[in-house]
Amino acid sequence: MNFLRHGYVTGPLLGALWMFVLATTVAVTMSFASGDAFRPSILFSLIWGAGLGAFAITLPALRAAQIGAGVVIALVTYLGFGPVLSGADAGTMPVLIGALILAGCAAVSLWVILDDCPAGPLNRHEFEGAVIRFLTGFGYIFFTAIVVIPFYVMLMTSLKNQAELIQNPLDFTIDLSQGWDLFRSYDELFRQFNFGTYLLNSFFISVLTVFITLLFAVPGAYAVARLRFSGRAAFSRSILLIYMVPMIVLALPIYIAFSMTGLRNSLSGIIMIYPVTTIPVALYMLQGYFRGLPAEIEEAGLMDGLSRLKVIWKITLPLSLPAMASVSLYVFMIAWNEFLLAFMLLDDPSKFTLTRGISSLNSSEIPRQHLMAGSVIATVPIMVLFLGLERFMTKGLTAGGVKG
Repeated sequence: MNFLRHGYVTGPLLGALWMFVLATTVAVTMSFASGDAFRPSILFSLIWGAGLGAFAITLPALRAAQIGAGVVIALVTYLGFGPVLSGADAGTMPVLIGALILAGCAAVSLWVILDDCPAGPLNRHEFEGAVIRFLTGFGYIFFTAIVVIPFYVMLMTSLKNQAELIQNPLDFTIDLSQGWDLFRSYDELFRQFNFGTYLLNSFFISVLTVFITLLFAVPGAYAVARLRFSGRAAFSRSILLIYMVPMIVLALPIYIAFSMTGLRNSLSGIIMIYPVTTIPVALYMLQGYFRGLPAEIEEAGLMDGLSRLKVIWKITLPLSLPAMASVSLYVFMIAWNEFLLAFMLLDDPSKFTLTRGISSLNSSEIPRQHLMAGSVIATVPIMVLFLGLERFMTKGLTAGGVKG
């Protein structure tokens, strides 16, 4: 492997691989955005990428070299000899835009990847640094594509009508000249498919699930973290054992029990069963956070004459608000996205949750754009909530990993 630790080997090799990654990314992006056919060329990607990598190693800090490399990549791509090839029916403007995007990304990112790599032999730090930067960039692109592409397809499909989907189901461009008529699928969901009720049911169930979960998890987690009782250590280690049993295994007994007790096909039954799936993880997260709080603060409160309950209410809980916020967000997401139990226990459309309502749209009699519109409606609120409160969730998850 030592032969790889040379600038004129590492540079062309990483350049070729990176150019193929960029070519694939640009081809997919332009195909989705324009509706025209774009595809990456493996041969041209490797050739131009290797040449660009060698060029970046030779002239690492010269800005003119980056500009010149970008111009060359844009020109050969536009002429049809570059890393990205376009179909015969592709328009001039999409081809030009794709060539410019590829050229700009390649000219900037490849110099960043090969930064600090000399033309001669590389030491371990220089070689590993270049490889790590390449893998980091690839990881960002790969995982972003996994998240963005399905949502983009879902969103674009929801904005089309049935005739457009039948004519070309793989065309994910939209006609902005239609104006508000683009959102007719969303309007029909609320007017014809009672989607407003599904939203309210899911919100109501999720909020109550959060409340019930915290009501049981907070005192339970505090007891495990602070109080001394027989079996405390065993209980602490076995909190998450319930998740070793797949929910599909428990679904049939739950269905039978709820049918016998009259709780099936009722929101009260759903509200009763959801906390069973969320309390263990809330207990685990909160008990780790409680253990991280200084016990001396609570002991000072006890010495001042406060009872244990007042210590929890006036001292522990205010200090635990970040953890409780993260637990609430996590529990809300679980309840909002839960499908299996809702699918098995709810038959009345007026009591459907959002996920159960979306599954009812998966029918040959219902246009596909309505299913996609329902999926967008279910995804956007929880996505906004997660992005807005992500820092609390991260803090709570890491706090739950503290060893007591």
